[in-house]
Amino acid sequence: MSEGERRPTARESAAVAGRAVIPVVLSGFGRVGRAYADRLAQASREGSGLRLAAVRTGSGEWLAPSGTDAPPPSPPFTGPPAGLAATLALTGAAVLVQALPSTPRARATATAEAVTALRSGVHVVTAAKAHLLSGWRELEEAAREGGALIRLSAATGAALPAGDLARSGVRGLGCRSVRACPNGTSTFVLDVMARGGTLAEALAEARRLGIAEGDPSADLSGRDAATKVVLLAALLWGWDAAAVRWRTEPIEESTAVAARAAAGRGRRLRAVASAAAGVPHEVRVRLEETPAGDPMHALAGPEKAVVYGCPEAGDITVSGGRSSPLGAALALFKDTLEVAERRRYGFG
Repeated sequence: MSEGERRPTARESAAVAGRAVIPVVLSGFGRVGRAYADRLAQASREGSGLRLAAVRTGSGEWLAPSGTDAPPPSPPFTGPPAGLAATLALTGAAVLVQALPSTPRARATATAEAVTALRSGVHVVTAAKAHLLSGWRELEEAAREGGALIRLSAATGAALPAGDLARSGVRGLGCRSVRACPNGTSTFVLDVMARGGTLAEALAEARRLGIAEGDPSADLSGRDAATKVVLLAALLWGWDAAAVRWRTEPIEESTAVAARAAAGRGRRLRAVASAAAGVPHEVRVRLEETPAGDPMHALAGPEKAVVYGCPEAGDITVSGGRSSPLGAALALFKDTLEVAERRRYGFG
């Protein structure tokens, strides 16, 4: 490129490559949302055709200037935001990405957004869990009405592709059970406690490394692990996530004794979530001593693992995918690529 020559925008690059521009609306601009916006901007510069058209928060909205690939400024944005339907129509959005927290407070917003988008034929990619648990069938029906897709990799294991396997990767293989350590914070905390640390020390280190949330109650109670396995089971066996019951065993200060005892026997204490096709609509999370050779035993720090028990095909295990805002953002980006691209032939 000669001096003074302008670099083409992603829109222009996509047009040259014969690819349509694909507008994306992002809801939520915390750590995960910002990391996602950065990754999307990189892909846009590389000519992917994806373009961040708008960012929405609870207090405002940013609309990308027409014909440019300007990054969103730091919040707060000017507000209040327009209704989502208006934003989707104005931007011509193909995908709504939800980088919202999985909290009861955000549940109503996440549900309303997703239903509006899906009924409009806009695909939804989400990292939030609360609205999936409470409104699984409602979202499914909205997607059917609008002919749109829902993807939730970031809600079932961040960068770990556990959701992809449950949805399509192990279909037809006769899988009858799911056994998982899908919460990296609990695994990290249990390992620190096994080495002699207290619960408070383990949490402080997890927060310092960006593994644990400010409020780790969902991790320590087993609620987060249960939620992820509920969603995996719903994808795998068609369960209604809202109808699933769960029982959990929490990690407490006294758990340190059990963690150290397990380590003394050459084992590792793990918070293991499980579900079985033969026991419909039930998930359990228990603290288990795992021996060497168990995929859960092999996890290091905040890594995660899921084992799909397939009696005829053989167990299928996926592991790794450390917990982090970047991991969740990459999962959102992966799902965005999947729903936005249209593959019609060959191996694509």
